[in-house]
Amino acid sequence: MTEGSAAGGGLRERKKRATRAALTEAAVRLAAEHGAERVTVEAISAAAGVSVRTFFNYFDTRDDVFVLTGAETGANVRKALLAAPARLSPMEALREALTAELAEAEQRHELWRLHGEVLRAAPHLLVRVLAAHLADETELAEAVAERIGPGRGAAPPGTSHEERRKALDLYPRVLAAVAVTAVRVSVDHWCARQEERSFREVFQEVFALLAAGLPAPPPA
Repeated sequence: MTEGSAAGGGLRERKKRATRAALTEAAVRLAAEHGAERVTVEAISAAAGVSVRTFFNYFDTRDDVFVLTGAETGANVRKALLAAPARLSPMEALREALTAELAEAEQRHELWRLHGEVLRAAPHLLVRVLAAHLADETELAEAVAERIGPGRGAAPPGTSHEERRKALDLYPRVLAAVAVTAVRVSVDHWCARQEERSFREVFQEVFALLAAGLPAPPPA
């Protein structure tokens, strides 16, 4: 591949990510204002400045734009985890992969907050999002298993989600679950105390506490 074609591919990917992000943001803001059930694909597309046809190039249904918010994040984290230097432990590699992907968290926290409000007001969407998060966690655990070596939980192609989870060793499942929880706690804590520290600092401290074995804090 030539340098020019590689650059073109990168530009196309950035444009695709920007379009997906614009559709997601438009959908969340409209739903926060009017309620998810009142938001149409036409309204989302118009707010994002694209056609309805373009919307369906990215999402199969209207609900998917709410459920799949941040869907690319998981894929990017898994890719970075597997590409991390071998000298890093699985937890260190996962921390670095997550830190890189969440670098824009401070700029997108308002959208995350609105997304949470939309989900709390639409239980059917919340159920789908929770199921999607569970699937993401399983895929992350499979990436951890792949990184630490064969025989840690690879399931044959076409295996059901439940069977894939059963095939995983305990360590990959625990590390993936801990990482997902660390992200959630970091976001919640930072959103409530933005004036104290950056999100990156909070996230790094969470992983430092985990790496140290969660020692009890000194008396206040």
